[in-house]
Amino acid sequence: MTSPVVIIGTGLAGYNLAREFRKLDAQTPLLLITADDGRSYSKPMLSTGFAKQKDADGLCMAEPGAMAEQLNAEVRTHTRISGIDPGHKRLWMGEEAVTYRDLVLAVGAQTIAVPVDGDAGDLVFPVNDLEDYARLRAAAAGKQRVLILGAGLIGCEFANDMSLGGFQVDVVAPCEQLMPTLLPPAAAKAVQAGLQQLGVRFHLGPVLTRLQRCDGGLQAHLSDGLVVNCDLVISAIGLRPRTDLATAAGLQAGRGVSVDRYLRTSHANIHALGDCAEVDGINLLYVMPLMSCVRALAQTLVGNPTAVAYGPMPVTVKTPACPLVVSPPPMSLRGAWQVEGQGSDIKALCLDAEGSLLGYALTGAAVTERLALNRQLPPVMA
Repeated sequence: MTSPVVIIGTGLAGYNLAREFRKLDAQTPLLLITADDGRSYSKPMLSTGFAKQKDADGLCMAEPGAMAEQLNAEVRTHTRISGIDPGHKRLWMGEEAVTYRDLVLAVGAQTIAVPVDGDAGDLVFPVNDLEDYARLRAAAAGKQRVLILGAGLIGCEFANDMSLGGFQVDVVAPCEQLMPTLLPPAAAKAVQAGLQQLGVRFHLGPVLTRLQRCDGGLQAHLSDGLVVNCDLVISAIGLRPRTDLATAAGLQAGRGVSVDRYLRTSHANIHALGDCAEVDGINLLYVMPLMSCVRALAQTLVGNPTAVAYGPMPVTVKTPACPLVVSPPPMSLRGAWQVEGQGSDIKALCLDAEGSLLGYALTGAAVTERLALNRQLPPVMA
């Protein structure tokens, strides 16, 4: 009997790889294993659900049984991998051993935990998957006041979404501006002003030090002495690629699981892609690079080795209060920001010494220029 191609993870990376693989190979046994409930959904939609009045079931696109049938695959849910033996091409699910032809790690990234003093740490909610979102929806039922930790991309998206969903929103982050690793100050100010017009209140600089239950809700004590009254807390302080399973198996890892341009790990027949992977030294937690990897790896798995390439990778941030598209300049290249516009309509271009475009940040009406600018951008990874 032919050993299966095994994919660990049923998020966007795992299920989309399975779809692309099945377009090219309808017969090879395919096994998907996931620690969660295996429902198919689009992770970017998790930060749009409150505005759309959608619960977790409303964001679900397909149950695991339907996905198994669609993919001619076996889908094992609520199953954890207890070990991988690369030398014998097998893995264990508890005491059950499975031999694989090829193994793909698509295990994503995990939320960074927030250490908080006080008696209400159980009311801090990270939102990294559909089950997390379901817990948040249940906790938010009948509530009005939300405190969001983090002013990065996800924190800003949730601030916009929950404001549109009828919540009073406060954002706390130890930074001087929104999305400090993505945006120049002028663009950050435009987005902040748009969110403030929705009623979002920002506390930039301090951190949450204590979260205490009190009559009528919670008290969030900040490091600058301010106390913010709220009903629940969303943690959006960042993600860390999941590498534990790979490193336990002896695979190389840096920020993510180290793979080459063919998405091969340091051991034959094991690949990695998506948020958990560091591709040729680059770890990008976005959908566009993930989909480039999915298409390339599907070809490789059917015997047509295909190196992944990243063209321009602009990111559309879901902050309709102030539309935003950003293409961060490559870390390896040096440039300077040039800013045009005012108010909510900012066009910020990052140019090198010769005047070539390295990246951009567009807000408000300026987002209409993204397609023309994309044609001028260098590839992220040619």
